[in-house]
Amino acid sequence: MDLTGAGIAYSAGDSVAVHVTNDPGLVDEVLGELGVGPDHTVAGYDEPLGVLLAQRLDIRAPSRALQALVASRARDADAVAALSGPAADATLKPGSWLYGRDVLDLIRLGVLRVDELVDTLRPLQFRDYSIASSPLVHPDRVHLTVATVRYTARNRRYGGVASTFLADRGETARVHLRPNHSFRLPGADVPIIMVGPGTGIAPFRGFLQEREATRARGRAWLFFGARSRANDFLYADELQSFRETGVLTRLDLAFSRDGNSDAMKQYVQHRMWENAAEVFGWLEEGAHLYVCGDAERMAKDVDETLRALVARAGGMEAEAAHAYVNELIKNHRYVRDVY
Repeated sequence: MDLTGAGIAYSAGDSVAVHVTNDPGLVDEVLGELGVGPDHTVAGYDEPLGVLLAQRLDIRAPSRALQALVASRARDADAVAALSGPAADATLKPGSWLYGRDVLDLIRLGVLRVDELVDTLRPLQFRDYSIASSPLVHPDRVHLTVATVRYTARNRRYGGVASTFLADRGETARVHLRPNHSFRLPGADVPIIMVGPGTGIAPFRGFLQEREATRARGRAWLFFGARSRANDFLYADELQSFRETGVLTRLDLAFSRDGNSDAMKQYVQHRMWENAAEVFGWLEEGAHLYVCGDAERMAKDVDETLRALVARAGGMEAEAAHAYVNELIKNHRYVRDVY
């Protein structure tokens, strides 16, 4: 992303917020289902409906308010049960009625007025992306690591709001910087351990670029994971180059779908556990630990593994291991950028 003239000065570890717009095709479908044009006015709003749907409102994920309103009127028993249940959520497990359905699916139940729809939609939020570059190497550009979300369900094509915006329509975009002052490289001689599966590798690419540019002597260890080495090994050539030049001291990999069975699936926390003594040794020598990526599962699993390996390698009881890790957190030596 070219920042020339934008007046944005970033640091490795920062994020950039991208102000996205909705897919024009989806906007047209919503207008068609509502039976109105883009110039339709809605009481209480200064902008026409077309602008609201394209730029202001989230027309992907149904809000709780929208779900409740539809549930109170819909005649489809399955829909009512899904929308009024305690677990009603647009991200329910595959196979549930609501899984993958978006606002358009609810509009098609035919129980909403235009003004009711607009009043119950969530505002369209900007999307944060960890910057995958160093300003010392790319002063006028930020690199982003984006996994484009696309899938088909019930004979309809769906896509992630932000990822498809960047992939298909983001020739220009409004952005602002999101500094992350806690997610910074330590001194040039301090060792670092980085855990970044999938797109969580983004800030660590920036860290490694920066350490190479400054000729830092501190050791660096990266745990990277993905589904498949052949299809998902992000920045493989760059990481190999960092290994060859000594910028990256160790690289441990886990590809969860390259095994022969579910029982053999390997994730970054398994690699950490296999190297428990070495990880603990680095921490004892003052290493800073960074984690970036999925907050719901990966970050929790990594945290549990970290506490367990400290107990094992450090010969501690669980309570002492927790205190050790909490002290790392207190001293900003264990920091996370999770989402």
